[in-house]
Amino acid sequence: MHLYVRYFVYLQKLKSILKMEQNWKSTLSHKLNFLGHRNWIVVTDMAYPMQSNPGVTTLFANEDFAKVVECTLRMIEEAPHVCAHIYVDEEQHAMSDRLCEGWSAYQRSLADALGKSEINYVPHEELIHRLDSVSSTFNAIIIKTPLTIPYTSVFFELDCAYWDAAREKEIRQ
Repeated sequence: MHLYVRYFVYLQKLKSILKMEQNWKSTLSHKLNFLGHRNWIVVTDMAYPMQSNPGVTTLFANEDFAKVVECTLRMIEEAPHVCAHIYVDEEQHAMSDRLCEGWSAYQRSLADALGKSEINYVPHEELIHRLDSVSSTFNAIIIKTPLTIPYTSVFFELDCAYWDAAREKEIRQ
């Protein structure tokens, strides 16, 4: 009987994971209400590793990478409590169609998805280290896509939308 209960719990978890994968937008929309400054959302390519830290939730969006980025950014912009600092891999400056077929098309679609947003370029390993460090205390959401082009992850570091560093500094003085 005990084995049956464990199997049932396992099936329920699996069902829950599959449901989240199918409904990444509704899952992100729901979780966004609980996120705040110091939380991260990352849209990744297919090879991005699944992290074992319990503070990291991984979703799968079986959609075009740029559309997932655009939708994620729009959700963040529409949230009244958070804004985002956007980071992409610095290695993108060295990439080309010669090194990776489809690179130029990817760059154009990402530029369209991010619009006039300010983008910060940081080495990939540093971004991974930051995310790993932050996720030991704060939650992060990883949204994997079917994209198979390297150095394409887009990192959204959330911040408070209704408070800024200048006012924080003023009250600390």
